[in-house]
Amino acid sequence: MKNLSIKALSRETWPDFEQLVQKHNGVWGGCWCTAFHPKSSEQRRSLEATKGYKKRLVEEGNAHAALVFAGDACVAWCQFGSPQELPTIYHKKEVESKMTMPDWRITCIFVDRDFRKMGLSFFALNGALELIKDLGGGVIESYPQDTQEKKVSNSFLYNGTRQIFDKAGFSYEGHKGENHCIMRKTI
Repeated sequence: MKNLSIKALSRETWPDFEQLVQKHNGVWGGCWCTAFHPKSSEQRRSLEATKGYKKRLVEEGNAHAALVFAGDACVAWCQFGSPQELPTIYHKKEVESKMTMPDWRITCIFVDRDFRKMGLSFFALNGALELIKDLGGGVIESYPQDTQEKKVSNSFLYNGTRQIFDKAGFSYEGHKGENHCIMRKTI
């Protein structure tokens, strides 16, 4: 695709992010990409409350993402943040018993349904890596689906596949849960 760019999620880009999430009914059942943030009474109370929680996190500087733009339209994102910003990972005890604490976590990659199968997950991931580098870098950890080359429904690929993390230079650190793995990279 041509005319692709990356912008950080911020107060200025919130309307673009908001438009994409609303197009997809709040994404993953109204999550608004808040599932990995600290638990809040605002989450899942209603779509508007969850949206308000995410917007507040963005305004406070406690939500990070690389937004992918195709021209002027936001068409994908890759969420990242510190473990304090994104503490609510699946199989947390298992991960933390195996690994030292990373500086950053990548927890979500989402692509607009009209732009899937065009390599935007990989583009978003690399955008997040560049933004992390600009923020000082460090050890980055993520938990993609380990599809083992099998076809998997997009609804399970909330954090991409092991293949795109391999391609981005992450190292495989082991299994997590039933179908995910731990991947790491240092920048």
